[in-house]
Amino acid sequence: MGKEKGGFLTPKAIANRIKAKGLQKLRWYCQMCQKQCRDENGFKCHMMSESHQRQLLLFAENPDKYIDDFSKEFMDGYLELLKRRFGTKRVNCNIVYQEYIAFREHIHMNSTQWETLTEFIKWLGREGKCVVDYTEKGWFVQYIDRDPETIKKQEQTKAKEKMDMDDEERTASLIQKQIKRAAEQGTVAKEVEYTELKRESEEEKVSLNFSGLVSKKKDEQPLKSSENPLAVKKPTEAEKPKKKASRWEKEEPKKEVKKDPFKPPKPGEKRKSALDEIMEFEEKKKEKTNRKDYWLTEGIVVKIVTKKLGEKFYKKKAVVKEVQDLYRAVIKTIDSGDKIRVDQNHLETVIPAQGKLVKIVNGAYRGYDAVLESIEEKKFCCTVSIHSGPLRGRVIDNVQYEDISKIYQPT
Repeated sequence: MGKEKGGFLTPKAIANRIKAKGLQKLRWYCQMCQKQCRDENGFKCHMMSESHQRQLLLFAENPDKYIDDFSKEFMDGYLELLKRRFGTKRVNCNIVYQEYIAFREHIHMNSTQWETLTEFIKWLGREGKCVVDYTEKGWFVQYIDRDPETIKKQEQTKAKEKMDMDDEERTASLIQKQIKRAAEQGTVAKEVEYTELKRESEEEKVSLNFSGLVSKKKDEQPLKSSENPLAVKKPTEAEKPKKKASRWEKEEPKKEVKKDPFKPPKPGEKRKSALDEIMEFEEKKKEKTNRKDYWLTEGIVVKIVTKKLGEKFYKKKAVVKEVQDLYRAVIKTIDSGDKIRVDQNHLETVIPAQGKLVKIVNGAYRGYDAVLESIEEKKFCCTVSIHSGPLRGRVIDNVQYEDISKIYQPT
């Protein structure tokens, strides 16, 4: 019997399989036919084939449809790999791309609406599908998990925070009602004013009566007959003169006189009422509870104060779009619209003009919207008034710059 010309184990078939392993050149790949050629001659022959000509006629009828389909398949594959492989971690976009194209039958970039990987990553950031930022090492991407279960957990967390805030407002309203009821019933202590001692006229004389303090001894015992009036009487221990302590003798320590803590206020000063003391106590309690080491809040305007993101973003103002891990946030620059992820140490608050709305981001009244009343530049603080809620109209003094920030209002 003669030897078979073709077969799976022939040297030529084995050589062809070895050559077909791995990635081939992108310029010799036809996406419409999903055909990969190994050299320029093979690709030229494929372009002249009848099957390829039929595919070109189909593409010419509706080119936008095919490009959109290829773009969608490429985006879905890239995001699926990013979610499955890296989750919500921040990673270099080129690392994900290299793993994506390792699959031999992937959708190629030249068949999509994006010419380069950078354009594709920027498009993902503009559409809100990922969080992208640029560093010296290139573009980095982070997947945004929009899974229904994840969204449900986030909504439950926000609802819990809102309930906690409602409880605080309800407690503050109850305290205000109790104070008002006490004032109406007259149980609140009246303010006592202390004045200086003044004479009505200079000619008026001041008389002092010591009759009750000094009195004569009426019952004095007479001398007994047996006692000699000329005899020298020995002094008692109480009548003996006290010796001065020498410098070698230790003197007894003097007893400290405790000062009265409830001293009346100085002339001209008013004593605090019970209402003021209650309000001061509640404010200190709120300050201790609401003072945190993180302050990032959605919807406020911040300023970028680091050069690690490049000169393009240095000293630029941005809006906080999303807070992550309490200390990091996704911000969007106001002038260019770029979205980046930064740490709160690289940001600072923005103080608007007087009369504008601000958000109290830290301290006793954390989370309240307020109106900026005045600014004290020498003390680096300002005065604000609560804009809404049960505490509306309350004026707060000596608020530090880092405890408030401007609320973003699109024009």
